[in-house]
Amino acid sequence: VQLQASGGGLVQPGGSLRLSCAASVSITSITIMGWYRQAPGKQRDLVATITTGGSARYADSVKGRFTISRDNDNNTIYLQMNSLQPEDTAVYYCYAHKWIYNYWGQGTQVTVSS
Repeated sequence: VQLQASGGGLVQPGGSLRLSCAASVSITSITIMGWYRQAPGKQRDLVATITTGGSARYADSVKGRFTISRDNDNNTIYLQMNSLQPEDTAVYYCYAHKWIYNYWGQGTQVTVSS
């Protein structure tokens, strides 16, 4: 499974971005997909995940601001990020769990700064 993440960039505090992650296989065959992020000098942390059934899970720090969704027809998941804050600055990684394997995308930088 190959994952191609896109959509990162520089945004001012309070702004929005939408990340996309395109998979090389049908995402209906992937049990869980999601996003993690890693800020400089910190560990990689879960942001949000979504199952094949559409159940979503969020980190407490992003609840109410971020929304994860999936488009099975285009084998893509999205992360809509609203009310972005400087503490959301990180490299965001797309993630997929299929059978017993974990897969990671290349990461996309999100910088929130005025």
